[in-house]
Amino acid sequence: MSMRINAGYAIVSSVFIGESEFVLGIHLKSPGQFVTWKCSGGNNYYWGHYFSDQFAAEKDLIARAQEEIQCLEELNGQSEKQKPLKGKEHER
Repeated sequence: MSMRINAGYAIVSSVFIGESEFVLGIHLKSPGQFVTWKCSGGNNYYWGHYFSDQFAAEKDLIARAQEEIQCLEELNGQSEKQKPLKGKEHER
């Protein structure tokens, strides 16, 4: 797989949640600059959150993915609390 680059940022991490993708980019000429974007189609980056700290950007990537999970759960009318346990998980 080839490296993806957007607006001077190398995409170094990505998370897929359902049909949504969230990515983390590091600026190639200013390595102290980080961004998270929502991405569609593998090349349409939008809703950027910009950071000067890599750890803050990584936390934001995970937070955005968690928000998407919550939205999907609400759309499906399900949450982890509502899902019935099956098999051995039920016995715990």
